[in-house]
Amino acid sequence: MLEFERHRPRLFALAYRMLGSAAEAEDAVQETYLRWHGTDQTEIRNIEAWLTTVLVNQCRTWLDSARARRETYVGPWLPEPVPTGHGELGPLESAEQRDLVSMAFLALAERLSPTERAVFVLREAFGYAHREIADMLGITESNAQQVYRRAAHRVQEEKPRFDTAPAHARELVEKFLGAAQSGDIAALESMFSADIVAVADGGSKVNAAKRPIVGVSQVARYLLGLFGRIPSFGADVSIVVEEVNAAPAFVVRSGETVLGTVSVGFTGESIASLHLVVNPDKLAYFQRDDQKFADETAG
Repeated sequence: MLEFERHRPRLFALAYRMLGSAAEAEDAVQETYLRWHGTDQTEIRNIEAWLTTVLVNQCRTWLDSARARRETYVGPWLPEPVPTGHGELGPLESAEQRDLVSMAFLALAERLSPTERAVFVLREAFGYAHREIADMLGITESNAQQVYRRAAHRVQEEKPRFDTAPAHARELVEKFLGAAQSGDIAALESMFSADIVAVADGGSKVNAAKRPIVGVSQVARYLLGLFGRIPSFGADVSIVVEEVNAAPAFVVRSGETVLGTVSVGFTGESIASLHLVVNPDKLAYFQRDDQKFADETAG
């Protein structure tokens, strides 16, 4: 048990990057633990490699079935937001590490096949050699290299470049929040890139835009409409800028209940994308992390 717990944070970080779902990542880690518990551990020569192999292949299987589920999902599907201010997803010190857990990248990664996603995540986020990846996935080393090149090409072609430094990005997000709260549509529009897109995920639980909102004036009007509804949630509603998926984001709460997150993607000084998650099922991990941090602080 203690040996497995030592690997749990890394396994969760890997599963989340593979699945884009914190809840499913926790389930994948638990499934890996059950396999570990039911195996003769004295026969395992490399524990990290064994656990990683079991986990990543579990995630590949789940991604196959997830594709079918997401075809019937109500409205756009977005990854589950994860607070990262306390090391929840491991080291995120470089721009590349932050990019690989951004909402924009995780949404893009849905377009990769399960094997492409596994190879890319293992190589880019965790630094495994192609030989190691091939052994984990049951493919040849040359095949692993080919899959990696194909996945990297797709990601490079389609991935937005969010090249704003974290400290400056926070300043811009706070400025953006101030404009939205004050209803300053001109200020909002001046911060947007010409091709800005806003995507909202409410699933079947919360009313949200069923299609992406595109364009400066359309997104500005959409946001002001959302902020105009906030007082209806009560006097205890708060909107705070916090680190979510390694970038500044709005977190909306009513008392201690998380109502939604708004992740902001930048290109230079301009806001290029907004990802709004209001489906309560997708906020459950965030809510538990809130409570865990509160308990640790109180203790």
